[in-house]
Amino acid sequence: MNILAHAYLAGDDEGLIIGNFIADFIKGNPAHPRHGLSEAVQRGIWLHRQIDTFTDQHPLVEEMRVLVRPRCHKYAGAAIDVFLDHFLAVQFVEIARQPLPAFVRNFYQIIRYNRDQLPDGARRMSDYMIQYDWLTGYQFREGIDRSLKGIARRTVFESNLDTAIEDLNANYRSFEQYFRLFFPALQQHVRDFLTDNQWN
Repeated sequence: MNILAHAYLAGDDEGLIIGNFIADFIKGNPAHPRHGLSEAVQRGIWLHRQIDTFTDQHPLVEEMRVLVRPRCHKYAGAAIDVFLDHFLAVQFVEIARQPLPAFVRNFYQIIRYNRDQLPDGARRMSDYMIQYDWLTGYQFREGIDRSLKGIARRTVFESNLDTAIEDLNANYRSFEQYFRLFFPALQQHVRDFLTDNQWN
């Protein structure tokens, strides 16, 4: 759900970018011949999974989930993923040293160029993402609210994600502080993972 964070943390490697984007649509071992994926894209999927595992297990993220769990219960993590993308979007120039719209345009271009390589679900999602410019919209609370409502429509069980923006608004400064503490740790974890070259 935190598409912007995955896109940014993939860096400039196109394979890592595509793998990060499609990872949730690839089940099991990405190296299995049934997937037909290049080694570069496989590495992107492993990186995506590392990012998710690190995020899900981090105590700061758990503290964030506590703030939304009374409303969202088992979907608290989904809400926090979207909140993290919001704070990355708001602080993008500070973190990435480039304007968010320029980064997003380049990312969309890569996704369009590789559209035929995307699994069906990822292709459909990419079409909506680009048409409605989700990633640029993440810097605004209205964009986050739209994203949360969209996810709520697709959950199997009642999630209350359609009202989770109320928790973001009520605890905005706390979430922002959590993000400022957590995101550098995530960046370092990604650097370490890429340096160690451990892909599974």
